[in-house]
Amino acid sequence: MGDSPASIAPRTSGRARHVAIIMDGNGRWATKRGLPRAVGHQRGVEAVRRLVRGLEPMELDCLTLYAFSSENWKRSVDEVDDLMNLMRRFIKSDLPDFVANDVQLKIIGDWQSLAPDIVAMLEDALTKTSNGSKKLAVALNYGAQHEIARAAAKAAALGEITPETIAAQLDTHDLPPLDLLIRTSGEIRLSNFLLWQAAYAEMLFVDTLWPDFKPEHLERALDDFAQRERRYGGR
Repeated sequence: MGDSPASIAPRTSGRARHVAIIMDGNGRWATKRGLPRAVGHQRGVEAVRRLVRGLEPMELDCLTLYAFSSENWKRSVDEVDDLMNLMRRFIKSDLPDFVANDVQLKIIGDWQSLAPDIVAMLEDALTKTSNGSKKLAVALNYGAQHEIARAAAKAAALGEITPETIAAQLDTHDLPPLDLLIRTSGEIRLSNFLLWQAAYAEMLFVDTLWPDFKPEHLERALDDFAQRERRYGGR
């Protein structure tokens, strides 16, 4: 079980161990350029590649990316199909990079409800990256409200509902506490992402559209985080 904010001493500065990003703005990036939304999603994947390849000097223990929410099924059939096919290509083409960069992949959300061939590809990727020292958690078919409900139900079945027993059943139970949550594109909302985990996380909302997000943007965000004072409800 990962540490909870209540189990660690408050700190006023220092490096972030766990950063999560709501990767928003692919569609708007494409629309601004008169391109199909699918092109924006492709460029968004390229931004993920850049970030994964640039992680080494940042000394993060875990990076969590919001890739596909449980609400994204409401998009057009064509767009969802494009996203699923892009996911297939990404897993196939980038798995060797994950292994080479010592990345351990973790999937959160109801990913086992995805198409059987995608599930098989993800299971293979999880196995082949299991020895990586740097964790990359990808949220697929993920919704925080459903995650909390599932965790509470499991805690109840075990006989006790407390913050600790619920936290132990979350998809992220084996990840470090969330330090910093970033959303790109200028939107200021969490969109049902890591609601429990974000209780004491720092927030950063940036105007940069996701396809334009680069490792240096994350480095600046980490520098900003290091200057913040974290009280966890204290003074």
